[in-house]
Amino acid sequence: MSTYQEFIQQAEDRDGVRFSWNVWPSSRLEATRMVVPLGCQFTPLKERPDLPPIQYDPVLCSRPTCRAILNPLCQVDYRAKLWACNFCFQRNPFPPQYRAISEQHQPAELIPQFSTIEYTLTRATTAPPIFLIVLDTCMDDEDLQALKESLQMSLSLLPPNALVGLITFGRMVQVHELGCEGCSKSYVFRGSKDLNAKQIQEMLGIGKMPAQQQRGPQQQPQQPMNRFLQPVHKCDMSLTDLLGELQRDPWPVGAGKRPLRSTGVALSIAVGLLECTYPNTGARIMLFVGGPATQGPGMVVGDELKTPIRSHHDIEKDNIKYMRKAIKHYEGLAKRAAENGHLIDLYSCALDQTGLHEMKYLTNYTGGHMIMGDSFNTALFKQTFQRVFAKDVKGEFKMAFGALLEVKTSRELKVSGAIGPCVSTNMKSGSVSDTEIGMGGTCQWKFCGLYPNTSVSVFFEVVNQHSAPIPQGGRGCVQFITQYQHSSGQRRVRVTTIARNWADAATNIQHISAGFDQEAAAVLMARIAVHRAENEEGPDVLRWLDRMLIRLCQKFGDYHKDDPNSFRFSETFSLYPQFMFHLRRSQFLQVFNNSPDETSYYRHCLMREDLTQSLIMVQPILYAYSFSGPPEPVLLDSSSILPDRILLMDTFFQILIFHGETIASWRNQDYQSQPEHENFRQLLQAPVDDGQEILQTRFPMPRYIACDHEGSQARFLLSKVNPSQTHNNMYAWGQTAVEGGAPVLTDDVSLQVFMDHLKKLAVSSSS
Repeated sequence: MSTYQEFIQQAEDRDGVRFSWNVWPSSRLEATRMVVPLGCQFTPLKERPDLPPIQYDPVLCSRPTCRAILNPLCQVDYRAKLWACNFCFQRNPFPPQYRAISEQHQPAELIPQFSTIEYTLTRATTAPPIFLIVLDTCMDDEDLQALKESLQMSLSLLPPNALVGLITFGRMVQVHELGCEGCSKSYVFRGSKDLNAKQIQEMLGIGKMPAQQQRGPQQQPQQPMNRFLQPVHKCDMSLTDLLGELQRDPWPVGAGKRPLRSTGVALSIAVGLLECTYPNTGARIMLFVGGPATQGPGMVVGDELKTPIRSHHDIEKDNIKYMRKAIKHYEGLAKRAAENGHLIDLYSCALDQTGLHEMKYLTNYTGGHMIMGDSFNTALFKQTFQRVFAKDVKGEFKMAFGALLEVKTSRELKVSGAIGPCVSTNMKSGSVSDTEIGMGGTCQWKFCGLYPNTSVSVFFEVVNQHSAPIPQGGRGCVQFITQYQHSSGQRRVRVTTIARNWADAATNIQHISAGFDQEAAAVLMARIAVHRAENEEGPDVLRWLDRMLIRLCQKFGDYHKDDPNSFRFSETFSLYPQFMFHLRRSQFLQVFNNSPDETSYYRHCLMREDLTQSLIMVQPILYAYSFSGPPEPVLLDSSSILPDRILLMDTFFQILIFHGETIASWRNQDYQSQPEHENFRQLLQAPVDDGQEILQTRFPMPRYIACDHEGSQARFLLSKVNPSQTHNNMYAWGQTAVEGGAPVLTDDVSLQVFMDHLKKLAVSSSS
């Protein structure tokens, strides 16, 4: 029998699923007492090189209210050519093409190791992907030049049949025609006036199509809408020239003023243009901004430089003149884009905020990328942008469009909701729970953009009553059905069907606790906390997290009443409190020292990355390099900061290399260039090589920081480590500071103090 750890790893590798509990409590009452909700991190398009390519349509259960898909957990009668659905127990005949099946000759979808399988739909028509560039021209020449070069480079990465379009904006918004030879032609709109979809379509002359031709892009006539969206192979040259000739916004900017930037109207036109020409087709609107919107709908700050853009403090004090109106504008656009299956990317590069806080719904509802940097002229932006067009081994883009994720459950379970870069489709079924976590009230969600690392948290409720026990040996089943448009244009359906055992928590609590996945639980709780933090006060969210942690300790800890020293946690729970400790201190919940834009960006990343990356964000990884042995992972603790060590910290957003005091002084004396100190040169190089390896693959590309003991950049490390030594306790017990680690100047509590308080509260008979 393999251990739970191996089982969890196999389930993740095979199906992209990690459950908080791998043995399920068999009644509703017991499930509510488990504290951490029953949920899973699901990665719909996890890269699986061994998936068999199936070129036929899936077989569905014939019951209209079920429509589950044939899977290895169904019971099959090979003689009668019937299969019983494992969700509703309906007996279904196999279609005629399955005549030859037998126990020795099974179709792939019945083979147990293919609990995840992908079908390519044969009848569905293929459509090319669409890329609509929306470009801010109010930035300085250096940034604009760098961005134009990046965009020209990206044209060479697109498939020749992909459609592209270009909208530029400053004080005015220009929609460029790409179909005309010899002269450049564009339609100009005022940036201060909001236009509805109908007006935009009339002005561009693109809304005049007969209704019956609106069904699919391949049936539409080539004219008139294709003046603005052309296949790359047709307009490659003219678009490259057009981008090359783009100039800064010509309107003069007075002293002490911000340039007038009409981001809200430009986006409104982009959404309106795609809405009427290519509804329900995979399309990306790629918005590049170098500053905040300062006029028209969606403006986030006035044009006077003396009035700063809103901060968290202003939001708390309700000193926000434009924020609510701007959020409403962008949220409305996000809903329209999501409804039509179009996704919106935000590339924001500026030293000050650009309004990502107001615009966050554009990416969060549509599954687009949000990238934040200082300038378009940095390697950070250029390499990140290049990775948007990354390809897999078959040379196809690692991006999917217009996906629908549907969840089916067996009778004892219902779906409470999902948290991720998606919108609800409000589809009701027998699997929908009344209790909501995240986006509830539905069993289906729409992802306009999906990537191999996109993961969604799905929460379940056990609805089985305590009085009606599930028979021993029973299993609960969940089926995830993801339909999507592959980057090659094909429609595909990926089906993952999983089952877990039920256990009676009254008699078999040890089985349930042995199947606890503390990493998955930490990420699920982090997502719920961040989801709540969007609408609730920060302190309330922290109090809720603390309450949940204390209840978990009371339920699964081993202790004598009122004796904190007797408290013990089993191995499956031992890391969970420290994940919560770091989550409470993280930039996802502590907004101090971050701008609203940064907070929105950090939360955006946590809400979509897979489990491993999300854990790194919550609790960064620290590696130590020294002469005493190979590199090793060390505790994220101030005691790990030693003078003769180099540390490499990965926080997902930053890769930081920290040189201890002794190492830094040897390096400053240039020992590494002397032949007799070759091993010192290698020691300096090792973390740099390891850091580069992470930088090559991560998306978005992290910031690279190299710093020394007591250097100003060391603050990034000191703010993340557990402050086990501070200026308050440094000389306690007669120790000198040299013995273990570096003190951190902070009044934050350390993990040790946090754990002491936690044990005290958990064992207290009054709590």
